[in-house]
Amino acid sequence: MNLKTELLRENSRAQVNRVVSYVGADPKKFKQLIQIYLNGPYRVTQRAAWPMSYCVEAHPTLITPHLKTLLDYLKKPGIHDSIKRNTVRLLQFAPIPKRYYGRITDICFNYLENRKEAVAIRVFSMTVLTRIIKDEPDLQKSLRLMIEDQMPYAKPAFKARARTVLNQLNQ
Repeated sequence: MNLKTELLRENSRAQVNRVVSYVGADPKKFKQLIQIYLNGPYRVTQRAAWPMSYCVEAHPTLITPHLKTLLDYLKKPGIHDSIKRNTVRLLQFAPIPKRYYGRITDICFNYLENRKEAVAIRVFSMTVLTRIIKDEPDLQKSLRLMIEDQMPYAKPAFKARARTVLNQLNQ
């Protein structure tokens, strides 16, 4: 299967399922999907993101060898929201090695703080930060303050996720 051709063929749940089935738990096929995701163009990146996230959800360790590359890519100026959104979304499912806690925490706090970021990027960042806080409880106060500061002006999706996160932090 030529992944790029398949991704461009159609954008449907059935197509996503075919790509996810093809990739399975195979690290080589997943690496091809990552390369397509990172190299674009935008439409291909967008279409690769959907099956990529399902691959990671089903096989979380597939992303581990590519984590540094994805985090480095997030530092590039002017990257499209779809790259940010889908990379942070993946981090909700992926095992996060402690050596990346600092980088991921910085990225997610920056996204969360920036009210110009898309709401999906911000809510996924909240979830990732909540996962890291389980091992790094010193960050809990900062996350709580940032969320509470933004709640009065936030969109419904932000408020819904914020309530969930704040409840988790209170436990």
